[in-house]
Amino acid sequence: MTTKRVPEAYARLGVKPVINAQSWVTALGGSLMRPEVLRAMDEAATAFVDMTDLNLAAGKVVARACGAEAGLVTAGASASETIAIAACMTGTDEAKVEQLPNTAGMKDQVLIFKGERNRYDMAFEVPGARLVEWGMLGGAKPYQLEAAITDKTVAIATVFGPFIRRGLPLPELCEIAHKHGVPVVVDAAAEVPPMENLTKFIKQGADLVLFSGGKGIGGPQNTGLLAGRKDLIDAGIVNSLNLHSPRAGIARGMKVSKESLVGLVTALELFLESDEQSMLAGWTKKSTYLQSRLKGIPGLRVVIEGPDPNRHGPQPVLYFESGYQGPKPAEIRKRLLEKDPPIHVGGGGVRDEINVVMVNVQDGEEVIIADRLLEIIKGAKPAR
Repeated sequence: MTTKRVPEAYARLGVKPVINAQSWVTALGGSLMRPEVLRAMDEAATAFVDMTDLNLAAGKVVARACGAEAGLVTAGASASETIAIAACMTGTDEAKVEQLPNTAGMKDQVLIFKGERNRYDMAFEVPGARLVEWGMLGGAKPYQLEAAITDKTVAIATVFGPFIRRGLPLPELCEIAHKHGVPVVVDAAAEVPPMENLTKFIKQGADLVLFSGGKGIGGPQNTGLLAGRKDLIDAGIVNSLNLHSPRAGIARGMKVSKESLVGLVTALELFLESDEQSMLAGWTKKSTYLQSRLKGIPGLRVVIEGPDPNRHGPQPVLYFESGYQGPKPAEIRKRLLEKDPPIHVGGGGVRDEINVVMVNVQDGEEVIIADRLLEIIKGAKPAR
């Protein structure tokens, strides 16, 4: 069985690399950075700079990439959520900035559609805000949003991601929000690629949009992007980069190193120059290979799905149907992790399927994945 080379930095710690067929998940290290990004980060580490100047310069790159008035590099998408809401709550009023997370006298309710609740949305509440659900899981109606907006509503958060029940279309949500003078914050952490999504949400009316820097963009895992209205980005800066204030803002602990700032900007510029079709073709080729290797197993249907809102790029999805007599999906996942290298796959979507996400699968690893799946499902020996 082919094994992955263990980098010396991990070997010293007794940690082994894995095959990441689960996507750009934080638990597996996000994505791999290109050599150009690593070189830029190394170079950034050789000199001191004024961090405010560097942050502002990096923010201009983010703004251009997102088609926004202004931008900010953050310590990840979760930090972007916190900074975005803090900005909506305080504006550039330094007295309010120093007051958080005490929200006395401030608007402090953030509306979110019931179906868009997720494991990460607590970050919206870190500044002291409170999430208030609107709508019903069966669907969202404009009148429901209208009724939920009160004089305590500071923002409306809306979340885009796999297998999330969407509320109103973004343009309609923004129209209602703006009629009431309420900003809209879009969490699109993992929504690039496609590249067009960098600018789509601002074009549709969002006041602030946030992305992860360490997923599809290929920057440092601990970076994120926040872009949108200049007044709100300025407020975000006061809450996070106000380095000379007598009191640090709520996001002081979410600072970004000079190396990560330069790494994110470099990765973003490379991403904008990348050949998206070639990238998709590579993922499709690996998906087709795996699909062909798993043909002919009774009750196992392998379908290539995506790219779409639920699938990051084209990927083979394993459906276990009538007539399938092999190990259950949970047992397959368990056994994929037991040999060297461990293989992490996706947990599927609305059913108990297995999806093999190709975005981080390195060349040749699709062969290891196919061999291991056949060995587990059929007891077949690796193809050599």
